[in-house]
Amino acid sequence: MSESGTERPYTMTDEVRNILNSVSTATITSQLQRRGLTNCFLNGLRGTQPGTRMIGYARTLRYVALREDLAKQVGMNNAQRKGVEGIQPDEILVIEARNEPHAGTIGDIFVMRVKSLGGAGVITDGALRDTPAIQGIDLPVYHQSSHAATLGKKHVPWDTQQVITCAGVAVVPGDVLVGDDEGVVVIPAALVEEVAQASHTMEIEEAWAIERVAAGESSIGTFPIAADRRAEFEAWLQAKQG
Repeated sequence: MSESGTERPYTMTDEVRNILNSVSTATITSQLQRRGLTNCFLNGLRGTQPGTRMIGYARTLRYVALREDLAKQVGMNNAQRKGVEGIQPDEILVIEARNEPHAGTIGDIFVMRVKSLGGAGVITDGALRDTPAIQGIDLPVYHQSSHAATLGKKHVPWDTQQVITCAGVAVVPGDVLVGDDEGVVVIPAALVEEVAQASHTMEIEEAWAIERVAAGESSIGTFPIAADRRAEFEAWLQAKQG
């Protein structure tokens, strides 16, 4: 469930989850590009947990630019608190903060709350507050910058579970997000299984190509695999599997 009474558009099988946990965001991005989706990799973000992978479903949160009357209207029980407290297991809180680096968008207490609720991570295209403390929390968090000021300096938390734009990419609630040391890619729910299987195949083919190029062969005919070398690849794959 993405929120009370709302079904997720797609739920990963164990097989799909295992595949997505094993392939790179670069591979996934390539497969999305082959299907005409050229803007699915979040721009300019870095993670707090090097070497840690992230996979989960998008729960979205949108901030608008500070306007004091609107901030007064929403008060403390605002969309940020609702978004954090609404986290379901395996969900990733994805924050649209308009790529604004000059105020924090989430701090250590709310990140800890996401973790305690079973969340899979946090993404913001703005700044983190309490970054050193967040680095000590065992949860992947991707961000643009760090800033000690509270979100009230620049933002008003406005709504949740709407289509947002985070780091230049449209994110729909229930999309699947995969993160690694390169960054985060968004996979539309309808394409998850197809992209996962194609990514798995692509990385097997690339493993053979890397092996051949490391042995001194040209990349021509090995990457991508030429038709006249397909049988050689298939024999290599059969030997590996056997």
